[in-house]
Amino acid sequence: MRFDLTDLRLFENIVEAGSITGGAAQTHMTLASASQRVLGMEAGLGTPLLLRSRLGVRPTEAGRTLAHHARLVLQQMERLRGELGEYGAGLQGHVRMLCNTSAMTEHLPEALGAFLVQHPRVSVDLEEQASSDIVDALRAGLGDIGIVSDVVDVEGLQHFVFRPDDLVLVLPRGHALARRRRVGLAEVIDCSFVGLPEGSPLQEHVALHARRLGRRLSYRVRVRSFEAVCRMVEQGIGVGIVPKAAADRSPSLPRIRAVPIAEAWAARQLLACVRDADALPLHARRMLNHLLAPAAS
Repeated sequence: MRFDLTDLRLFENIVEAGSITGGAAQTHMTLASASQRVLGMEAGLGTPLLLRSRLGVRPTEAGRTLAHHARLVLQQMERLRGELGEYGAGLQGHVRMLCNTSAMTEHLPEALGAFLVQHPRVSVDLEEQASSDIVDALRAGLGDIGIVSDVVDVEGLQHFVFRPDDLVLVLPRGHALARRRRVGLAEVIDCSFVGLPEGSPLQEHVALHARRLGRRLSYRVRVRSFEAVCRMVEQGIGVGIVPKAAADRSPSLPRIRAVPIAEAWAARQLLACVRDADALPLHARRMLNHLLAPAAS
């Protein structure tokens, strides 16, 4: 079974177009040549890849599997071309980094900035994703380094503690619970909450523990950042749950109280994950070592 990149691109185009004619045109190939290539792929595999009808074609189960992997291979080749092109522009290296919201906003800017200052010819492709999506992307080879919450399954990846990322309850200074040393979620379950947009991984995490109490949180408003949550709490709109680092850096801190949450689920850590640290490109390995060094804190 030997497929070249032209085979993969042709097959992806055929599946997207729903016809061999359309796929051939998108690949700038004659219909006869495209048909011959598809027949050759099917012969090499010993199984049909397409179901043909008067209305066009659709992939078989084997064809869907091939189309999925073809997309991954072609995406990787596009990344390869882009990154190699950057070497010609004077860059020494390129790191693909994925991180969750807390890492992006609270922990990475200073540590990553210091690394880039020390390595002016290295570029970073930094993308924010949910922790669960990050570990899937790393397993598929779609990133070099990922920063995720320790609540996700990191099986199959090497992982290292990057930063503590405890969650705290933020309250207006005058709130009845503001002077408490610790507060349980059950004690504020009936309060109006200020939260992040629906679907935010942190909000889903908190909502899960509310459901385990048999309750749902009531959001009075949802905003786009931890700082905005703190500002809304400062104005008495409701209470919120944010990473301790976000509360500590908030301009609202003199007018709000950040109280530790009593439950164990709020004591989180951020993990730096890779498929294989020894197999990382040199610049990515240097970045990982920098991020994990105490001086990067």
